[in-house]
Amino acid sequence: MQDERIIGSYEGTKKGSLLIVFGAMHGNEPAGVKALEIMFDMLKREPTTNPDFYFCGKMIGLIGNLRARKKGLRYINRDLNRQWTTENVKRIENSKLEDLDEEDLEIKELLEIINSEINTYQPNELVFLDLHTTTAFGGIFSIPQENEASVKIAIELHAPVIRGLLEGVKGTTLHYFTNENFAPNTVAVTFESGQHNEELSVSRAIAALTNFMRTVGCVKEQHVENRHDSILKEYSKGLPKIAELITIHSIQSGDDFRMEPNYKNFQPVKKGELLAVDKNGKIQAVDDGLILMPLYQKQGDDGFFLIKTLEAF
Repeated sequence: MQDERIIGSYEGTKKGSLLIVFGAMHGNEPAGVKALEIMFDMLKREPTTNPDFYFCGKMIGLIGNLRARKKGLRYINRDLNRQWTTENVKRIENSKLEDLDEEDLEIKELLEIINSEINTYQPNELVFLDLHTTTAFGGIFSIPQENEASVKIAIELHAPVIRGLLEGVKGTTLHYFTNENFAPNTVAVTFESGQHNEELSVSRAIAALTNFMRTVGCVKEQHVENRHDSILKEYSKGLPKIAELITIHSIQSGDDFRMEPNYKNFQPVKKGELLAVDKNGKIQAVDDGLILMPLYQKQGDDGFFLIKTLEAF
C-alpha cells in the first residue's frame, strides 16, 4: 500500500525545505494526484531542457486516502480531513492494527512515510500543501493557517484567501501539521483548484504547485513561466482577494440534507435566501454573503459555507 501511496519524489542538488504535497485526501478528488504526476515528470525533464535549472530541497507527493480513492469515494467510514487531531493520532499510535478502521490506517501509514522522510532528509523547514477540489463549479481559493508564513504562501497562489475556516471545522491537515506536532519549522496551506472532474482543475493545481515551489524557494523566479501566474489570476478575476467565514451549515447523520440546485462557489446570496432543505424544513442564509463549497455529493459533513469579502481585487 505504501508504494502505491507515493505519487513521486524529487530531491534537488541543493539542500532546502522538505515539501510534502497531498492529493486525494478525499478519495473522489483526482485533480491533485494528476497534477502531481505531471509535475514530477516535468521536474525530471527540466534539467535536460534547461541547463541552468536547479531544485533546492526535496518534494514528495502522497495520496491521502488511498483506500477511498480506489473505490471512488470521498471516504470509507469518516472524513479523513476531519480526523487530524492530536488526540486521534495518539489513539491510532497506541492501538493494535486489528482495532483500526480504514481512515485510521490511512493516518498511520501517512505519518510513517512523513516521519521517515523527515528523519532521512533532516530538513530545517517542513512545508505541506494539501490539494483539493469541490463538488460545485466556480472560483478557486486557498486556505491558510493563522500564521504569517502560511498566509504569505496562500497569497502567492493568486487565489482568494479564506480566513477563519479553521475555527469552523476541526481535524484538518492545517490543524495537525504545525510546529506543535513536528520538530522542524512547519507550515501548511490548502488549495482548492476547482470542480472535482473539471479538466482545468488539474491545470490550476499545477500552476498553484509551481507557485508554491517558487514561494518556498525550491525554484528560482526566472525558471517559473508567467503563464502559471496568469492561469490563476484569470480564474480569480472579480473574486475577493481576502474573505472570512460567516458560518458553516453542518450536517448530522440522518438529516436528509439537499442543497438547492446550481449554486457555485462565490455566488452572492441574500439573508433569508433558501439555500437547502433537510428533514426539519428550509435552510436559509443567515446573512448576506458569498456561498462556498455547496454540497452536491452524498458524502460530507458540511452542507455549505457562507463567507464575506474583506478585500476585493
